[in-house]
Amino acid sequence: MMVNIVYVFIDASNIWEAQKIKGKFFDYEKLRIFLKKKFEACSIKIFYYTAYPKNGTRSYSLDGKHKFYTFLKKNLKFVVKKKELKQIHIMSDVGQAVEEKGNMDVEITIDAMHHLEKYNIAIFFSGDSDFLALVTYLRNRGKKVYIFSSKNNISTELRTGADGYFDILKDINDNIWGRNLKFRNN
Repeated sequence: MMVNIVYVFIDASNIWEAQKIKGKFFDYEKLRIFLKKKFEACSIKIFYYTAYPKNGTRSYSLDGKHKFYTFLKKNLKFVVKKKELKQIHIMSDVGQAVEEKGNMDVEITIDAMHHLEKYNIAIFFSGDSDFLALVTYLRNRGKKVYIFSSKNNISTELRTGADGYFDILKDINDNIWGRNLKFRNN
């Protein structure tokens, strides 16, 4: 009997879109339990990747975000990888604007490769087609790879290139979803 060791790589910006559609946050403690049971894992390690706004760039406090990251690390034992959003000044037809970028694809890829010998099942919460090369690489080395995303945020290549695809808006039980989202007025 094969012992399943599962590593989960969560691209927070990718699943944010699904959470907005659902109007709820994930309950990450319940999500861990769900994944461990679904994949019959004797061990599960979850990585959470996110970019956050630079202090002073928002009219609201970012303390809640940082408390959430601490909760994931200390209470749920997630590996939290975060970085400040990069601000890029661009010129457009209407003048200068600031675009923010916080892509974590490279960090996810490095971790998946670095820990390659520690797991036999990789789960990616992302829909980016850029991950197809990584998925193919892992599968060619005998890893099972599953993708969790949503139909509005998944590339065809990634959905069909893995061992399995799950639509987080349809294929995850409602009890995995936590508290309702609250949107700011501005």
